[in-house]
Order: sequence, then structure tokens, then C-alpha cells
Amino acid sequence: MIVWLNGTHGVGKTTTAALVRDLLPGSHVLDAEKVGETLMDVSPPLPDLDDFQHWDPWRPLVVETARRVLDYTGGTLVMPMTVLVEAYWREISDGLARYDVPIRHFVLHAEPETLRARIDGDEVLGPSTFRHSRVDRYAAAFEAWLGDAAEVVDTTTTPAPEVARTIVERVRR
Repeated sequence: MIVWLNGTHGVGKTTTAALVRDLLPGSHVLDAEKVGETLMDVSPPLPDLDDFQHWDPWRPLVVETARRVLDYTGGTLVMPMTVLVEAYWREISDGLARYDVPIRHFVLHAEPETLRARIDGDEVLGPSTFRHSRVDRYAAAFEAWLGDAAEVVDTTTTPAPEVARTIVERVRR
């Protein structure tokens, strides 16, 4: 099974993924961003499209990487990755379904003001123009499709350990 943690930058996906992994015996974390980073190393570079998710190879490579890691490790694969384009989510989820890989899709949600404050106050990464640029895109995707396509977990005032416990409880039901 894959537990996909969606949501935008600053919402706590990476922190929550590690906590979920620790609460689910036999689980591993795979960050699909690493697939994008690999594509960013192609030389000469692939076209500048603002986001590696727009590169056609990224989505099928995420599917293949996830299913092969899952085949190798067994258990549960926790994947923290923002996907805001519905067609991209469908491509990934349909691709995994073709391999009979069940997915529990969660959206870690917070309102835009909360997200901006978290990004500005991030002591590890610091404020980021890129991360800020995704807040409005996230809000639009959440309203258009994402809020209905996943199980929503509000992180506005909920600490990451509690968010992780909520997700694990839902997965175990």
C-alpha cells in the first residue's frame, strides 16, 4: 500500500511522513521529489517548464519507482509529494492501480495565511519565493478538485505527531 501525503509547501508533509513511517511497522518513506531531482541532472537540461512535474517522464517514473520499491520492501510506502495538477494525479494513481497498488491519498491542509507564516518562519529552509508561489496554486487546486480527491487532515492547529496518528488510525481502519 502507498500512503500518499499531498499538500503544499509548509504544511508538514516531510515531518509527518517520518512520523507515519515510525508508527507503521514495515513502512518506508519515498520522496518522489528525488525522481524530479534526477531528471534535473539530465545534461543538457530538459526544457525549463517551471516545475519538474511538467516533464512527461516524471509521472511514469514515479509510478515505476514506487511500485518497484514497494515490490522490493513490501509493507507500506509513505510518499510525501505535492501534486496540484489533477491530470498528473490521475496519471500517477491510475498507473499504480494498473499494478494493483492500493493508495490512501491524504491532503495535509492549512489555510493560505497559515502556510505563508510557516514558510516565512521556517528555520531550516528559510523563506522561499518558490514555496510562496505554490500557496495560491494549492488553494485553487484544493477548491477545484484536491479537497474531494483525498482524505483531508487539517494541520492548521494540529501538531505533526497528532496528524501522523490520525493518518495511521485511518489507514488501519
